[in-house]
Amino acid sequence: MACKKCSVPFKGTPEQEKELKAAIAAMKDEPGSLMPIIQKAQEIYGYLPIEVQTMISDETGVPIERIYGIATFYAQFTLEPKGQYQISVCLGTACYVKGSSLVLDKITEILGIQPGQCTPDGKFSLDSCRCVGACGLAPVMMINGEVYGRLTVDQVPGILAKY
Repeated sequence: MACKKCSVPFKGTPEQEKELKAAIAAMKDEPGSLMPIIQKAQEIYGYLPIEVQTMISDETGVPIERIYGIATFYAQFTLEPKGQYQISVCLGTACYVKGSSLVLDKITEILGIQPGQCTPDGKFSLDSCRCVGACGLAPVMMINGEVYGRLTVDQVPGILAKY
């Protein structure tokens, strides 16, 4: 079953599935192994789509609802893949007051995705965060760790075009 809200179709390989099943077989009988299994799955696939959650459920006997609950509760997990270029827009107080929400809106308009999603070609993923520690440069966004500060909405298309 493919995720209807996800922006990128699942493209798992037989090798990834074999690696995950081997990891599950090695860990599943250990007490408290569910979290390490889910972490290993994300390490293998880069994210936790429904197909991977179902595989974990089928192999461990743990209800998929529990796996989904863990995957959505902890910030270390993501249900969407990350793009080649990972964009993060700061929505902390200093950035927000100086217009970072307008920057975020412009990025969503240009890329056609919402925060937490990845473009269908896998090139860009978009997230928001609460503070990157560059309040003096507000508003700020980062692309693969490169900081762009004192942004205006008009600068966004040019910055994205570089990638």
